[in-house]
Amino acid sequence: MTKKQSKSKKGYPVFFLLAAFVFSVVWIYFISYNLYCEAYPKKYQDFVERYSAEYQVDDVLVYSVIRSESRFNPDAVSDIGACGLMQITEETFDWAKSRIPEPDNATYADIFDPETNIKYGVYILHLLLDEFVDERTAVAAYHAGWGSVKEWLDDPEHSSNGQEIDTIPFQDTDAYVNQVLQTEKIYIKLYS
Repeated sequence: MTKKQSKSKKGYPVFFLLAAFVFSVVWIYFISYNLYCEAYPKKYQDFVERYSAEYQVDDVLVYSVIRSESRFNPDAVSDIGACGLMQITEETFDWAKSRIPEPDNATYADIFDPETNIKYGVYILHLLLDEFVDERTAVAAYHAGWGSVKEWLDDPEHSSNGQEIDTIPFQDTDAYVNQVLQTEKIYIKLYS
């Protein structure tokens, strides 16, 4: 056997090992990407995109809130009675309904309907994003309530400038805000 024949025979296994390695990496990436997309879906896309555009709220934030609130379960009910995809209480629904520019015939009994829930949830986010200067503060208000956040902004222990929250005194709200903002980053990476 000549030297040239020996080198080419040795080169084939290396090529096949390299090809198998590249195929494995691509396959693992494909599988993990699909698993992430299943874990972070864009369900109810028509409603989310329609009302996000109408009320000028980033659809990525809406998906992040829905995933954090209900994991896309339209029948979800919290311990405090918040219902549906975006976990809206009756009091908050009534507050939003009294401010919505185009009133409809929806009642709180309709809150489990995905379109109704998303419409009012996105509108609530719109109101909070208009009221507060940053997304973090608005998301905190979505969870803890407008009044709680106003109190925190007036307290130098929680807000150094009266505009943004430096520390969130409710542990569950702090965890919620961090979860929504982290989920938002994942959505951006997956779908941008």
